[in-house]
Amino acid sequence: MTFESHNEFRSDTFTVPTPEMLASAVNCSVGDSVYKEDRDTLELESYVAKLAGKEAGLFCCSGTMSNQIALRTHLFQPPHRILCDYRSHVYTHEAGGLATLSQAMVTPVIPSNGLYLTLDDIIDNFIPDDGDVHMAPTRVVSLENTLSGIIFPLDELAKISHWCHQHGIRLHCDGARLWNAAAEVGVPISEYCKYFDSVSLCLSKSLGAPIGSVLVGPREYIEKANHFKKQNGGGIRQSGMLARMALMALKTNYSKLTQTHKWAKEFGKWCDKQGIALEVPVQTNFVFLDSKKVHLNPAVWQEAAKKHNVKVMGYRIAFHYQNDAASVENLKKALLEAFKDSLVNPYVFRGAPKLYRVNSNSSELTMVAEHEKQSAKVI
Repeated sequence: MTFESHNEFRSDTFTVPTPEMLASAVNCSVGDSVYKEDRDTLELESYVAKLAGKEAGLFCCSGTMSNQIALRTHLFQPPHRILCDYRSHVYTHEAGGLATLSQAMVTPVIPSNGLYLTLDDIIDNFIPDDGDVHMAPTRVVSLENTLSGIIFPLDELAKISHWCHQHGIRLHCDGARLWNAAAEVGVPISEYCKYFDSVSLCLSKSLGAPIGSVLVGPREYIEKANHFKKQNGGGIRQSGMLARMALMALKTNYSKLTQTHKWAKEFGKWCDKQGIALEVPVQTNFVFLDSKKVHLNPAVWQEAAKKHNVKVMGYRIAFHYQNDAASVENLKKALLEAFKDSLVNPYVFRGAPKLYRVNSNSSELTMVAEHEKQSAKVI
């Protein structure tokens, strides 16, 4: 069956519910999930928590909500701070939530290896609670997996987890695309989750559910997180229809993730053959063009994409399970056309370039001139 998102490469959030998902919602439960009386929601929370090896789960409207209430639940009284990668979604793209919801300082760290934070990076930027009244001490470390499509190595994660717990630091994972990491490495999702105190697992990106994330952790912690969920307007009443579709997406689409990785890796190799520089290695479902070396004219790029019936945005190319082989080939034609134009007419940013993110859960920084600000959509 062909889906309307077959030619969509802006983000894996553009996947659409399948007819099977929609049909499943007809027979969903209709209890009140705020009172924990909706059967399908409880089943989804329990199923994801069990997969993650955690005691309990909490179905949330979005990854932003599950991340923000997760971090807020770990924190008690300011002054306090959160340490994370400078590209982290919780820091860069959640509407300043850490400042407004948690009153937290943030220590954004640039990975020394250019890919992911190491224990040395964390130790070098850690602020201890040593009595210095000038500083806000680090209380939580937040990691993202995958970030820029890069898989966080399990051995490094184990070292970070051990150190954090030795020093009484909570460890959170923005696992919006942790499913991709687990699928690619070939390990259960619990193998990653065991190192964290809390994990946000998105269902609406790689897996294709229409909405939602599940926050998992110890039961007492999840109960408190539910308090903040309600406080922030996340109390969904009849969430059964959403939970039923999300559970179907998880059970039917997880096995399809490695195919999206194959498409992305093959596309990355093709870019290399064409001399189109990439920012980071392709490990899962994202290809990042290097904006410092590839000077695509945004207008030419968009026009070429329209001509070849594909949808693109910025320098990140996202693959998902509803793409098809024909659209991937059309994407190559569009990019090659725009790239050849850039060799003759390299795009020059006028004035001070602006940095914009163009997706919901990753790290690319796409420079867009000030006059293009209105057309730089954020997903």
